[in-house]
Amino acid sequence: MLIGQLARATGTSERLLRYYESVGLLTSDRHSNGYREYDADAEQTVRRIRALLAAGLSTGLIRQLMPCGQPDGSLRPCPGVLDKLRTQLAHLDRRAEELALARQTLSRAIEDTERQAGWNRRQNHVGGRRLPSAQDPG
Repeated sequence: MLIGQLARATGTSERLLRYYESVGLLTSDRHSNGYREYDADAEQTVRRIRALLAAGLSTGLIRQLMPCGQPDGSLRPCPGVLDKLRTQLAHLDRRAEELALARQTLSRAIEDTERQAGWNRRQNHVGGRRLPSAQDPG
């Protein structure tokens, strides 16, 4: 299949496919006119690359994992693979903890702001009428 066909089949831009090829994640044969021809497995390979990138793996690590790929999408236990995947998982766990803390901080800030806004609304209204404030014109 040609690059445009592979791009459409995988929802990936031609530019990204060329990048994957340049970093050794994807291979193609070249026609005499320079067109890239991908084999039947290329679609599955691109989907695997996209999934591993989404999991936070670098293209360098993915390149090391590609020979370990099974047709069903799983990885066979190549030397060093599990250690590298465990390291990445630990990194993601740390990031998840940091994000959870950031989310908690933001949630508290929103709650505090909403609580303060409610207090200000009560302070600035009497009998259903708004009291003038220092920010009011004239």
